[in-house]
Amino acid sequence: MARVVVDVMLKPEILDPQGQAVQRALPRLGFEGIADVRQGKRFELEVDGPVDDAALARIHEMAETFLANTVIEDFVVKVES
Repeated sequence: MARVVVDVMLKPEILDPQGQAVQRALPRLGFEGIADVRQGKRFELEVDGPVDDAALARIHEMAETFLANTVIEDFVVKVES
């Protein structure tokens, strides 16, 4: 079985209030030197069979229509070995 990972992040121009909350909390918890925090989502898909071009195209379609809101989010599809 192969694993395909879809990482979904807010587009850079979209405010990230959860990331900002984490960034503000870090110094209070003793973690200094972090300039910015962006929060996202990671989907790990276990794929039956080979991950060929057709399977990747189908996963890309799934990410575009279901896993990510492409109005405010970008996504990256990658195959893990």
